[in-house]
Amino acid sequence: MRLPHLALAVLMVPVMAGLVIVGGHRLKGSESTVAVDQIDPGADAVAGAGTEATSGEPATSAIPAPVQPPKPAVHSRAIDPDVIAQPELPAGELERIEPREPLSKLALAVPPKPKMPDDWNGTKLFQPVAPAAGLIDAKGYSVAVSGIDVVRQEETCTTDGKSWPCGIRARTAFRAFLRGRAVVCKVPPEGGHELIAAECRIGKQDVGQWLVENGWARAAKGGPYADAGEKAQKAKAGIFGSAPNLAGISAVPAAPPAPEAPGSILEEDGGALKPADPPTPSE
Repeated sequence: MRLPHLALAVLMVPVMAGLVIVGGHRLKGSESTVAVDQIDPGADAVAGAGTEATSGEPATSAIPAPVQPPKPAVHSRAIDPDVIAQPELPAGELERIEPREPLSKLALAVPPKPKMPDDWNGTKLFQPVAPAAGLIDAKGYSVAVSGIDVVRQEETCTTDGKSWPCGIRARTAFRAFLRGRAVVCKVPPEGGHELIAAECRIGKQDVGQWLVENGWARAAKGGPYADAGEKAQKAKAGIFGSAPNLAGISAVPAAPPAPEAPGSILEEDGGALKPADPPTPSE
């Protein structure tokens, strides 16, 4: 029984030796693969440094540089620190360009005009004040009667070699005509601070027509009151006439007479007081 076992063991020895050799070759092949995969990155740096030293060019020379945008040209001018003024520039370097178009058509739009009602025939101005003949201030409005040339307060007229303040006289006459009555003028419903030229009337009387006919304003050339203005000049009415006669008017008004002291109800009669007689109906 021992002899067969011994022979089998002798035969297994070479077989085991062959298996060990074959396994060693396989292990070496796998080790070489791992060595190739696990390359030290420092080796490339060393190799690259050697290449750079050999060729004289950096290793990154093959990478293209980023494209830089072109820089705008800088226009310089001479500046004299001792002269406070703009230097003279050659006319050839300046170029006038057209303005740009508006960003929107709304920029070209004008403010809309106030819409008047269909039955609108003017705005009624209460308690008008006349700063001059033909000017009306009321209810936040400043209106110049259209169709006339306003006679200013400081204006003077010369007639027969005599100068007189016709502007003040015309203003006084215009105020007497208004008498605080409401004036209807063709102005927007909402007033403003600017002077507005408009037609005005008091009742059915045209204010401009009255001023020109009575000579307290001049008719505008080509206006609706041109004929009335010529008639006023021929008639020498208002400012076209002579200075008012102030001979009988004193510069300082006389003081009113002092009122008489009323009599006492009791009258003295011989040292005794008695009631006074009642006044007669005529008194």
